[in-house]
Amino acid sequence: MTNQSHKTSVTNNLKLFSEAQQASLYVAHQIANLINEKEKQGKPAVLGLATGNTPKGVYQELIRLHQNEALSFKNVISFNLDEYYPILPDDQQSYTYFMRQFLFKHVDIKPEHTHIPHTDFSEEGIAQYCQEYEDKIESLGGLDLQLLGIGRNGHIGFNEPGSSFESKTRLVHLNSVTREDAKAAFGSMDKVPQKAISIGVDTISKAKKIILLALGKRKSDIMKLAIHGDVTTQVPASILQTLPQAEFVLDHGAAGEIKS
Repeated sequence: MTNQSHKTSVTNNLKLFSEAQQASLYVAHQIANLINEKEKQGKPAVLGLATGNTPKGVYQELIRLHQNEALSFKNVISFNLDEYYPILPDDQQSYTYFMRQFLFKHVDIKPEHTHIPHTDFSEEGIAQYCQEYEDKIESLGGLDLQLLGIGRNGHIGFNEPGSSFESKTRLVHLNSVTREDAKAAFGSMDKVPQKAISIGVDTISKAKKIILLALGKRKSDIMKLAIHGDVTTQVPASILQTLPQAEFVLDHGAAGEIKS
C-alpha cells in the first residue's frame, strides 16, 4: 500500500539537533509543557509512552524536572505502546519493569494511572483485553501525546512491516530484525519472545501530538525512508508523513542520510 497524495510538509515537522542529549531534552520539555498546560486546565494529560534505549534520556530529564523543578505527574495517565508476549511483569526484560526502573518509581504518577499491556495470560483472552485497552484510551478522549521510537525495519510500537494503517491494539508476530535487535537483552535468540501486544497504527495516528525520536547513525537509513520514502505499510513509520500533528526529532547521527 502506497499513498503519496496526502503527504504533509515533513520539513516543517522536522527538528534536527547536533547531539542526542539536546534532542532528548527538547522532547522532555514538550511533554512537560503539555503536562503543565493540562494541569492548569484541570484535565488529565494522556500520554502514550515508549521503551528502549531511545527514550531513556527523555525520561531522565522528566525525572530531573520532577525532582528539581516541581513537575508533577499526578494528572498524568499513561499508556505504553507495547509489551512482549508472553512475559511476566517482574521479568527484567519486560516493559513493565523498564517503565518502573526508568520513570515511574522516580516520579509521583499514580500507579493506577499507568497502563502497560499485561501478557501473563492465555491467548484466548487477548482479543478482549486488547479491545478493553483501546476502550480505555478512547474513554479519555484519545492520546494527547504519543512518544515513538523507530525500529531498524521502520516499525513504530511493534507494528512490524506489513501492519495495516487501520490496525488497532492486537497480538502481533515479531519480525526477525526486531528479534535480532532484542537478542542482547534476552541473552540468546531462543529466549526472545516471538509475539507481542502492540497499540495499532490507527491508534497512534489519532494521537493529538506525535513525536518520533530517532538517535544514532544506525537509525539513519530507516529515517531516510520514513521521511522521504513512499508512504507504505512496508515502512509503518512512513504514515507519519501524512499527519500534520507528527514531528520527527533527530540527532546528527540519525539525520545522516537526510538531505536538507
